[in-house]
Amino acid sequence: MPDSLTAHDNPRHDHPATAAVVLATTPASRLSCSDGTLLDRLGTQLDLLPVRDVQVLTQGVGLAADLRGVAKIARTAVSALALVPADLVAHTEALALLLDHPAHDTGALVALDAAEGPLRPPVRVEGGTVVAAGSSFHTVPEANATFRGLLQVAAPDLGTLAEVAEELAELADTGKLGPVTPVETVDLLLVGLVRSGVKVRAAPLGPLHADRVAGQHAADVAVARLAEVDEDRVRLDTSVKDDDGFFATFLVSTWTRHLIRPAARLKLTPNTVTGISVGLAVLAAVWFSAGTPGGLLLGAVLFYLSFALDCLDGQLARYTRTFSPLGAWVDGMADRLKEYLVYAGLALGVPGPGVWRLAVAAMILQVVRHAMAHSFAGAAAGADGAGGASWARPARSLRESADATSPRGLLALARRVERMPVVRWLKRMIVLPIGERTALICVTAAGWGARTTFVTLLAWGGVAMTYQLVGRMARSAR
Repeated sequence: MPDSLTAHDNPRHDHPATAAVVLATTPASRLSCSDGTLLDRLGTQLDLLPVRDVQVLTQGVGLAADLRGVAKIARTAVSALALVPADLVAHTEALALLLDHPAHDTGALVALDAAEGPLRPPVRVEGGTVVAAGSSFHTVPEANATFRGLLQVAAPDLGTLAEVAEELAELADTGKLGPVTPVETVDLLLVGLVRSGVKVRAAPLGPLHADRVAGQHAADVAVARLAEVDEDRVRLDTSVKDDDGFFATFLVSTWTRHLIRPAARLKLTPNTVTGISVGLAVLAAVWFSAGTPGGLLLGAVLFYLSFALDCLDGQLARYTRTFSPLGAWVDGMADRLKEYLVYAGLALGVPGPGVWRLAVAAMILQVVRHAMAHSFAGAAAGADGAGGASWARPARSLRESADATSPRGLLALARRVERMPVVRWLKRMIVLPIGERTALICVTAAGWGARTTFVTLLAWGGVAMTYQLVGRMARSAR
């Protein structure tokens, strides 16, 4: 571990959750730019993000020494650790894709292209996870993306990181990795984590830029390219979830995205928006309880607007980066509360006990579905070591240069089919997510009344539960 190790605390965030190691052991980190050097520029960017204890690793005396330095830091770290090469020229929003993500999980910044190069090692991404990573020694068959230098390691995976770094240092000392250099420190660590079985989330750059540079001309070009992209526009676009259901994606988020900036300017918090959403759901339940055609129509409109604000609160949280466990819990509880209030309102609007039985059955079905989903997620997390450090992919030796190939045969065909847009949307809709449930309630209540609403909810909900149950059993068997 080099002696010239410096650290500072980030004063801009009260509760930072990520520490950082800046690898400034190569001459490129001292290249000049408008902010001083590339190292200075990176330090300024990290000050804007929820990062603490930024340690700068300097005066490297070789790859093995750098790797052992990382191992020493990893063994004493108590939170997620980001590894950042000081020759990285990137948008601040690109760094935020990992460093400001609420999960603080293990992840790598990647570009979903095949533009490989000496400072763009190949990786293969499947299902949002890096399943193979390369270096000048390790090859990646059928690579479909490139690693762009930023690696974050979650707290549960730090022990594995330390072991991988020490193993790589030993291999480098004995020349078993070929002519690798300190420039490849982060690349090799990503290879080691992936081959050790750690689940590494792929954080795609999208339209943002992130490139490592080796000379002054390359640094100037990379810095100039940053001005080509409107970071705030990208931040707005990424605030809207890209994995939502059909109804939320095409009939809600298309217009709620235009409310994000005004809400931020008004200093509305996500919890405030959630509270307004609950208020609209209460009004919807009141109008539904009238049981008249006009009341059912107005209740449907209010419930739709309530769901729209439910989408907006998450979009606002991502845009302003105001994440909190309390906010996530409040949002989840509000969803359940609003839905069951509406069930009660619809049942009150119809005389007799018959519709109440249907309403209670619909509530029970939803409770069972939510319990099944959450219990399976918890069991899967426990099987993965609560942090992804041990999952289904087997470990592979770092001494082997060639990485595993992608799946073939029926499994490969199934994955190709799953990536087809029509299949992807059908899979999202068949499970009857909250957006589709909202649409179903609004349309059937306004058009045919409460009885039709509950019968349809029970029918589609039963199909959805069967589909999810079979899928989870098949996944568990694999």
